[in-house]
Amino acid sequence: MPEPTRCEWAGTEPLMVAYHDEEWGVPTHDDAALFELLTLEGAQAGLSWRTILNKRTGYRAAFAGFDVATVAAFTADDVERLLGDPSIVRNRGKIESTVNNAGRIVEVQAEHGSFDAYVWSFVDGAPIVGDCHELGELPAVTEASIALSKDLKRRGFRFVGPTTIYAFMQAAGLVDDHVVACFRHRAGHAGHAGRSSG
Repeated sequence: MPEPTRCEWAGTEPLMVAYHDEEWGVPTHDDAALFELLTLEGAQAGLSWRTILNKRTGYRAAFAGFDVATVAAFTADDVERLLGDPSIVRNRGKIESTVNNAGRIVEVQAEHGSFDAYVWSFVDGAPIVGDCHELGELPAVTEASIALSKDLKRRGFRFVGPTTIYAFMQAAGLVDDHVVACFRHRAGHAGHAGRSSG
C-alpha cells in the first residue's frame, strides 16, 4: 500500500510522522493538553520541533503531566530542580514561563470556566481551515494569532508572541493548516464545521 500524501514538514522520521498523522491540527479541548502544547511551542523558540518532540516525555514528567494547578504551585526550588533536568530544555526563562503560565491559566479558568473555552473563542469555536497547497504558502501569523497573543500578554503570559501562538493554534487544531493534498486536510475535525481561511 503506497504511503499517503503528507505535509512536507512531516518527513519520514516515525516520531514526526506520527505527530503529523495523529495530533497536529486535531481540535484539542483538554486544558492540560492545551497547556502542554503552549509550553512546547514556547520551548521550541530557537530549536527544532523534532528536538522538542524527543523531549516530550521528559516534559510530561517534569511538569506533572501538565496538570495546571500543580504546576502553578511550583516554587523557586522546583525551578532550580528543573534547571538540572536534562530531559527538558534547561532554559531558566522558558521554565519560569511555564510555571507563570500555569498560574495565568488558573486565572483564565476562573474567568471563562476553562482555558479551552477561552482560546477557542478567538476562532468562534470552529477550526479555521487553510487552503494552502505548499508549505511555503502557510502564514507565520494571522489576525487571530495576533489577537490571542496580545490578550495572553495582557494577562501576563510569557513566550506567547504571535508566531509562537500561531504554531500553537495549528498544533491544537484551532487552525487546520494541512496542505490541500495532504490526507489529513479537513480530516481531523469531525464534529467541527470548520471555516475557510479565505
